[in-house]
Amino acid sequence: MSGLALRKRPSGVPGMQACAAVGQSKLMHTYERLFFGKKVVAQLLLSSDDFTSPVRYRNLQNALAELLSLGVVPIVNENDSVSVRELVGAFGDNDELSSLLATAVKADWLLLLTDVDGFYIPAGPKRSRKRPRLVRVVRKLTPALEAQCNGKSTLGRGGMISKLRAAKLASEGGVHVAIVNGRHPHGITLGMERKVGTYFPPRQG
Repeated sequence: MSGLALRKRPSGVPGMQACAAVGQSKLMHTYERLFFGKKVVAQLLLSSDDFTSPVRYRNLQNALAELLSLGVVPIVNENDSVSVRELVGAFGDNDELSSLLATAVKADWLLLLTDVDGFYIPAGPKRSRKRPRLVRVVRKLTPALEAQCNGKSTLGRGGMISKLRAAKLASEGGVHVAIVNGRHPHGITLGMERKVGTYFPPRQG
């Protein structure tokens, strides 16, 4: 949106496609600058077909395994500029994509970064909780917990409900998951040490 000098998120698919195409270039430029001289980065643009077709799924796993063996940092995103199904909700959003990807590569950890300190349960009636409560561990995501979410962000498509469902999917696939504040300077490290954020242990068996 900033590259196209747009103040509001486009409501039409062609406008969102244009933003995605410009954004992909800007995103990769940012990662190349951040890793310059340290790591080679690669871009992978995926569609839902890459997870539903057995052949394409195997190709995806092989490509990621080779990149990681070469020490390359893969930057994965939805192929929004061409596969418009993603723009109208085939994956749902990048939270769901990240959980599918974590399962595909048999990742140890998935960290879902957001702008709050984790999953909060809102304040209750007058005589109960006066302030929202941070949930430190979620062993099972129930409909009652999902109902505590307040909706979506203004620019994204998901919000906290999306992160909860992505965490459920990945943890059921054997991945450790944490929802962590991405603005915390040590959020990733502390999230993996279970000192901050909301932790979802992997489902056993």
